[in-house]
Amino acid sequence: MSDAALIDGKATAEALRARIAAAVATLPEPPGLAVVLVGEDPASQVYVRNKARQTHEAGMRSFEHRLPVTTSQGELLDLVARLNADPAVDGILVQLPLPSRIDANAVIEAIDPAKDVDGFHPMNTGRLAAGLPGLVPCTPLGCLMLARSVRPDLSGLEAVVVGRSNIVGKPMAQLLLAESCTVTIAHSRTRDLAEVCRRADILVAAVGRPRMIEGSWIKPGAVVIDVGINRVAAPDLGEGKTRLVGDVDFAGARERAGAITPVPGGVGPMTIACLLRNTLQAACRRRGWAAPDL
Repeated sequence: MSDAALIDGKATAEALRARIAAAVATLPEPPGLAVVLVGEDPASQVYVRNKARQTHEAGMRSFEHRLPVTTSQGELLDLVARLNADPAVDGILVQLPLPSRIDANAVIEAIDPAKDVDGFHPMNTGRLAAGLPGLVPCTPLGCLMLARSVRPDLSGLEAVVVGRSNIVGKPMAQLLLAESCTVTIAHSRTRDLAEVCRRADILVAAVGRPRMIEGSWIKPGAVVIDVGINRVAAPDLGEGKTRLVGDVDFAGARERAGAITPVPGGVGPMTIACLLRNTLQAACRRRGWAAPDL
């Protein structure tokens, strides 16, 4: 078998953002996205900066709230309450992780479900499980779009999701079920994980362990979606240098898979694009505008 086709997340995200910008241009007023960052985590700062830039490029309004690391849970909840009540704000995203003394679940549950563009509120996770319209977590939604870019009809395929987090694994399984896949959620205690993975026509890896999924675990011709972003030492690049790798052994998997996402450049770009999509959908639902089909 020849090397697997690369699933270009950058190009897919760029096309989605272009469709979003075109839809925003037709609205009576631009949607507004509020992003809250507590503390000075470098990775979160970069992520928030990228979100703000892409929000503006899509023609939306961006409201940034950068709070000191000393912010109390009560102060953060007060800000969320003000954003819930602000008619200019259609989407609210509180950047995770939060300082350990703040209960992230309490903050997520305080967000108005209609403005919960991360899709983490229990009401939105419940609607997803019940097959009802709601705001869907951005990374799993991006993964689904990438899988469908290769296999437009996923009906009847066997899908394996490695990872059971509330952020990726569980909602990913629900989205695949909605596509009429036969879905298995695997995790650290799954017996004979390699054999489970070998059944997968669609394999989604979201465990946060570098190159955990070996190439020999991949079913020939499978679609592999690698959610992992792990920084590992790269002495070949120089002393102290690092590189980003996924949860899948890319070189080995590419020899067997039909299509695979690279890391970086695969799932990552889709996450922010889907955040903008959710913000647009939230604005249309809240304001009674016709929602575009994206």
